Amino acid sequence: MKNDFLPVSKQDMEMRGWDYYDFLYIVGDAYVDHPSFGHAIISRVLEHHGYRVAILPQPDWHSADEIKAFGRPRLGVLVSAGNIDSMVNHYTVSKKKRHDDAYSPNNEAGHRPDRATIVYCNRAREAFGDIPILIGGVEASLRRFAHYDYWSDKVRRSILFDSRADILMYGMGERQIVEVADLLNMGVKVNEITTVKGTCFISPHADGYKEIPSYEECVADKRAYALSCKEQYIEQNPYIGEALAQKHGDRYLIQLPPQPPLETKELDEVYDLPYMRNYHPMYEETGGIKAIEEVKFSLAANRGCYGNCNFCALAFHQGRIVTSRSDESLIKEAKLMTQDKDFKGYIHDVGGPTANFRELACDKQKTQGACKLKHCLYPKPCQNMKIDHTKYLELLRKLRKLPNVKKVFIRSGIRFDYLIADKNDTFFRELLKYHVSGQLKVAPEHISDNVLKYMGKPDNAVYNRFSEKFYKLNEQMGLKQYLVPYLMSSHPGSTLKDAVKLAEYLNLNRINPQQVQDFYPTPGTISTCMYYTGLDPFTMKEVYVAKSPKEKAMQRALLQFKNPDNYKLVYEALVEAGRTDLIGLSPKCLIPPYQKKGNDNNGKATNGQGSVRQNKKRNERTGKGTKGKGNKSRSGSNFSRRGPRKQGLCI
Repeated sequence: MKNDFLPVSKQDMEMRGWDYYDFLYIVGDAYVDHPSFGHAIISRVLEHHGYRVAILPQPDWHSADEIKAFGRPRLGVLVSAGNIDSMVNHYTVSKKKRHDDAYSPNNEAGHRPDRATIVYCNRAREAFGDIPILIGGVEASLRRFAHYDYWSDKVRRSILFDSRADILMYGMGERQIVEVADLLNMGVKVNEITTVKGTCFISPHADGYKEIPSYEECVADKRAYALSCKEQYIEQNPYIGEALAQKHGDRYLIQLPPQPPLETKELDEVYDLPYMRNYHPMYEETGGIKAIEEVKFSLAANRGCYGNCNFCALAFHQGRIVTSRSDESLIKEAKLMTQDKDFKGYIHDVGGPTANFRELACDKQKTQGACKLKHCLYPKPCQNMKIDHTKYLELLRKLRKLPNVKKVFIRSGIRFDYLIADKNDTFFRELLKYHVSGQLKVAPEHISDNVLKYMGKPDNAVYNRFSEKFYKLNEQMGLKQYLVPYLMSSHPGSTLKDAVKLAEYLNLNRINPQQVQDFYPTPGTISTCMYYTGLDPFTMKEVYVAKSPKEKAMQRALLQFKNPDNYKLVYEALVEAGRTDLIGLSPKCLIPPYQKKGNDNNGKATNGQGSVRQNKKRNERTGKGTKGKGNKSRSGSNFSRRGPRKQGLCI
């Protein structure tokens, strides 16, 4: 049979001549058969190993009817909320409902339930009774232990208990899904599958496993919660990590150590499977699936990240060991792109969690994995780390030479501290010359060393060195390009004074960010542990956390102090921080003096945020014109829109 999408209905299966099928895959995303989507990879890997898989994307969760319509699968049901945790997908950091969903038809929200994994599992159990249910994806992976849930503001049980599933597969799931499928196919009962790495299951005992604070202890004592998070972190090692047990009532959640990352050859094989590389045609009438737009002409070159930012969940599922696809595999995929009728000559990205990580951080990681409590780049690069862009540069050069390729961009994120630590400028120069479209996005996140410490990011001096070199090289090469820094407010450790310090830095450097992000406490990160407990789990020392809506709003407003709508919040923040010296008309000031609504001394109307004349003078001084004229912002006048921070692909 010719290459095609997998069946999405009973009729599709009948057209293929199937009188049975092995797995029903229920997913909260629309069906997109592209390797940037977890459900596509897992279903194609199973197909490659001889299993029949039907896809049920975004079913009506109000009943089990759509699930029952497929008929009972031979081996089991697979469930994933999709590429993003369903609560992150639905709600902003202020817990307001989002109006769009890039993973749904016509970018519409509302096509999946809150806590989708739990809801889908319960409907599957209703439909098929005692059938093996296997859960995976970002939502399941990051909620595998007792976890703080920002939306309900409480500690919830492991999602394996609430979903009533049998096995939870965490991390990148290609190996464990095949192992579990083979065992089920051999007739092994699902409750006897207790040896597959990268899985969690429920057990009546904890014999032989390392026990961490129980769910009940984590609910009752924040210190116990922090200790639990620390143990989870240090045992996230495929080579020397221990299996963990966490008691919930009279039963235990058991997590076996992670699967080792795929080797280059294995990764190549996964990306060489017969994906259709587009959304299912059933979505054409409803406007297609927006999420495919950026990844359709992008290349996923690597997996894993040893950058280890505390607010990022990558270390908890993809892991800190970087593996990469071969140049041959990536060039083959790039050639396929050039044959697409919609290809305009631009490869949008060549990267992964961090674009310029192409190899292991050091040789030790081959057998010992990442260090348990030592970071590769924080507070400064480890002396054992290999800092070399040669292989990445060779790949980019090959891609640039391909017929019909006009430009190869890098958009998934350059780790600037790794780049600036490379004594060879060749990659930096070619990056600026060939791979930047006027603006380069980087993630300093903050400039206060106090905050950066809790983020697991290098001191601000490192970013300043990078920024200076960026502009110096651009000047030498006759280019006019800008840095677009990602910035975050209200991260644990950030006080109001830290936020003011960041605002001063933005003012001094004429940076006017149009999009900023509040810290979002998502499951599975060290920063979320700090947010909930007020403790650094590695030191058990107290951490300041801005939790009140008022202070969070003030910290965010300070990042956009030039926005007239933020004047009142900025004014109040400066007064509360004891920094009224920043209210005035001098170049160092953030805002002009406050005036009540009415008329100024010249009879002109005022808006309560300084007189018209004061605002005009200040705009001229800072280079901010009413129509964008005279904007001399070193970072560029237009910042790209920043949506919710990616959680990374976990399948």
